[in-house]
Amino acid sequence: MDNTIPIHVAVIPDGNRRWAKRRLLKPWEGHEKAGTYENMNSLIQEAKKFGVKYMSFWGFSTENWKREKKEVDILMRIILKGLNEFDEKRDMGIRFVHVGRKDRLLKKLVDKIVELEEKTKNNKGICVIMCLDYGGRDETVRAVNKILKEGRKEIDAEEFRLYLDTNGFPDPDLIIRTGEEIRMSGFMPFQSDYAELYFTETYFPDFDVKELRKAFEEYSRRQRRYGE
Repeated sequence: MDNTIPIHVAVIPDGNRRWAKRRLLKPWEGHEKAGTYENMNSLIQEAKKFGVKYMSFWGFSTENWKREKKEVDILMRIILKGLNEFDEKRDMGIRFVHVGRKDRLLKKLVDKIVELEEKTKNNKGICVIMCLDYGGRDETVRAVNKILKEGRKEIDAEEFRLYLDTNGFPDPDLIIRTGEEIRMSGFMPFQSDYAELYFTETYFPDFDVKELRKAFEEYSRRQRRYGE
């Protein structure tokens, strides 16, 4: 295996609202710019060319529900529009998977998610993992509740992994966070133990293929030790 190529790349696409504010735009205009099919697909296709097999995007966190209702509603519409475009124009080899909760999302959005998961489940190309209504603490609590419901009293780390939303997918090798903030914000806490972290001040609406290559180049220079 070529250790200079991350198998699973995860992106925390931060900075949309600050990008908009600097341009005297409404907050959701930053989300609109960032969430276009063209923008997202260009990053996915570049990752695919690089040899990445899984690419995750944190599109909406469990904490994002605290935002103004108007912004949340617009965000949901932007995500739904993006998924509809993805369905219409998608690379037929891409597999789409949702990670997170479905019980609080718009029914139309859930229906589209389920439709895309079913349509693409047998595809062998890059797997795009969309994290919607996802939070690491929420995921952990739901996993523990599943274990308790089964009457388990003891479990090891590898067994615990089976109860997480990401069961069946490799842990991220590289986690990219855009938009100045240098923290994880609860993103995949169990899965990110040995992930390489890459932080950039570039806001996500401006995070293009060129910026993605910079992250890959930095990753290729790192030596992963896994606690050794």
